[in-house]
Amino acid sequence: MSQLVLVGMNHKTAPIEIRERLAAVCREDKHLLHRFPQLRYVDELFVLSTCNRVEILFVCNQLHEATHEVKSLLRGHLGDALSAQVESCFYTYQFLDAVKHLFRVASSLDSMVVGEPQILGQIKAAYREATECKAVGVILNRLLHKAFSVAKRVRSETMIGSHAVSISYAAVELARKIFRDLRDKRVLLIGAGEMAELAAEHLLAQGVRQLMVANRTLERAVELAGRFKGETVSFSHILDALKNVDIVLTSTGSPEPILRHKDVKSRMRERKNRPLFFIDIAVPRDVEQRVNEIENVYLYDIDDLQGIVDFNRAGRQLEAERAEHIVAEETVKFQQWLCTLDVVPTIVGLREKADAIRRQELLRTLSHLPHLTEKDRKAIDVLTQSIVKKLLHDPIMFLKKKAHRGSKQLFTDCTQQLFNLTNGCKPDSSALTDEVSSVKNENKILKNLEK
Repeated sequence: MSQLVLVGMNHKTAPIEIRERLAAVCREDKHLLHRFPQLRYVDELFVLSTCNRVEILFVCNQLHEATHEVKSLLRGHLGDALSAQVESCFYTYQFLDAVKHLFRVASSLDSMVVGEPQILGQIKAAYREATECKAVGVILNRLLHKAFSVAKRVRSETMIGSHAVSISYAAVELARKIFRDLRDKRVLLIGAGEMAELAAEHLLAQGVRQLMVANRTLERAVELAGRFKGETVSFSHILDALKNVDIVLTSTGSPEPILRHKDVKSRMRERKNRPLFFIDIAVPRDVEQRVNEIENVYLYDIDDLQGIVDFNRAGRQLEAERAEHIVAEETVKFQQWLCTLDVVPTIVGLREKADAIRRQELLRTLSHLPHLTEKDRKAIDVLTQSIVKKLLHDPIMFLKKKAHRGSKQLFTDCTQQLFNLTNGCKPDSSALTDEVSSVKNENKILKNLEK
């Protein structure tokens, strides 16, 4: 029976230097998938490499040899310097544990930020690479497509992705609540903090119209503006820029506020009181607290956003529990399908034998009815196919139902003996040859009698 195994390491088991090295190795021209033809004990192979995990999922018949082969492949890519540290970072899952782990990863239950949507796209991209390398077969094809459907079900039946659990994403969610539609909004990014950059990325993903960048170091401003396809603003003219933007992200290292109440209030008159949203994630704060008192001005600092994140994280955990139930349910369903693979050869053999007999009997019958039209012959052919399918339906369904039980081998053996399915569940070729010969002899006798 084929074995399903997953070997890997992630942000929970491996330090960043090892994950970085592995991820870099997987991006090299000599991709792990390209080594698939050289693996003696691995029948199917799938490789997932992200910044937080590197996992290899494979199908094999010899568990110990294949697992050793895959781990050796990883160690070889790491080199001698890191290979000694790697062993303690590996985790290995087999059969249903491997299935469940993949479903959890695809559903973002095993991510650093539970509920983040990027991982599913990364798995789909890795699957495309595996198919291009012809490294996946019946089992991994079915498993990965099932993982996609499980992730979709988790997204549609739970709210695991609807609660913002990062400062940057919480800021964007607030902006959406205030403006509803962000597609026609302009954003001013002041400073070059990491969270401000992430928030800007989220805003651009929501379709904001324009992004402007202001920074004390002009080179840095030009770099960020180029990355976000925006434009730069002189740091000394940020107050003038307030007249034309809708959202301001601040993340400077200034010890004093750079945006004060009186300055913002005067610009609101020029804006004709159009709403202005400030996201201040600097410590110390960049925006004077009194700015929040101005009509149509909304100011949120990092403490406000952190409170939203903490509240949402608790809500997301409740949704994660519902998602875990879906994963467990779908794992059982996949196990049932996997078990049916053991009875497939018997079912195929039964169908092949039945169809061979049908075609031979049909040939013999039609040879006695030369006056039939082509349409009549096709109608009889369809009729015989229908009869065979209906006769085989019950025994095939019986075998599939018994495939989930420990006694399945008994039922497959009985079926093979009952229908005389020999030679690996294929039709008994000698018996069919004898039957064909008897048909030919019978036809010769009939022709002689006609003469």
